[in-house]
Amino acid sequence: EVQMVESGGGLVLPGGSLRLSCAASGFTFSNYALSWVRQTPGKGLEWVSGITSGTGTATYADSVKGRFGISVDNGKNTMYLQMNNLIPEDTALYYCAAGSTLSSEERHINYWGQGTQVTVSS
Repeated sequence: EVQMVESGGGLVLPGGSLRLSCAASGFTFSNYALSWVRQTPGKGLEWVSGITSGTGTATYADSVKGRFGISVDNGKNTMYLQMNNLIPEDTALYYCAAGSTLSSEERHINYWGQGTQVTVSS
């Protein structure tokens, strides 16, 4: 059975940090492009960050560049998103995703996690 399970979300003050984790099972992590995607009411899905399956190159949306860091432990089939200097606009439901390319589009995604809520508020 394929599973992707996120954890690490929560309520944090502006300027604070959180580390999201995504533990996967049932498929070979390193064979997929791995992404973090977030969703806010009224804005739809936004691709946040990802690592390609071949080169392992990390890329980021402009909105989080310099504040977020993505990493992968292929031995543990786990990916992480370190989020620093959080702002209220980062409030969203965060999903991990594995697919054929780095994207928030469902047609490119094979597997989704269930999501973890991040709320940035004072």
